[in-house]
Amino acid sequence: MKLVYISVEGQTEETFVREVLSPHLAKLTLKPILLKTNEADSSKKGGFPKYSQVKKHLQGLLRDPRALAVATMYDLYALPKDFPGVATKPNGTGYDKVSHLEQAFKQDMSDSRFRPYLQLHEFEALLFVIPEITAQKLNLSKIETKKLVTIRDNFNSPEDINDNATTCPSARILTIKKDYQKVSDGSRITKYTGLEAIRQSCPHFNEWLTWLESLGKN
Repeated sequence: MKLVYISVEGQTEETFVREVLSPHLAKLTLKPILLKTNEADSSKKGGFPKYSQVKKHLQGLLRDPRALAVATMYDLYALPKDFPGVATKPNGTGYDKVSHLEQAFKQDMSDSRFRPYLQLHEFEALLFVIPEITAQKLNLSKIETKKLVTIRDNFNSPEDINDNATTCPSARILTIKKDYQKVSDGSRITKYTGLEAIRQSCPHFNEWLTWLESLGKN
């Protein structure tokens, strides 16, 4: 059994790992583990815990001798201030920032089996890979569909859609579809979009998926 734990930020990512990644990575036993939150100590809206809690959580997974690897699927958007690398985050592209943060995260965890993945900039970026599919599954009108397509056309990649509170991918969707449901809609749409389309449009996601695929070949 090639057991790979994937620590996920929320139920949307948990469902994505179980229903979209796992069938593709059939040679691995992917086990999504929901990152437990402590609202009293949260550093961002949504209940992301302090980094000390995150590290303790991950160290617990790494203590399992059965684990071939441990990965994460957290949003880059609005990471807490105590997260490794946040204080020294460089200016530049989202790819520059995420590379810096993942390297600092990996270094702090100090375990060769650990591979952090931070989604640029949040899960909803994946819903802009094929906006026409997203529009169809959200029952958008022609005018609303055009708005979604226009947003996608303004960026080289869905991963480039920025992390401002009013312009992050989820906020953009909510301006068009006010009753968008992150958990039920998000993973369902990515299932229809397909991993191949996602990896072609999202180079950082593709790097992570390629690494996961390599685990199944060893």
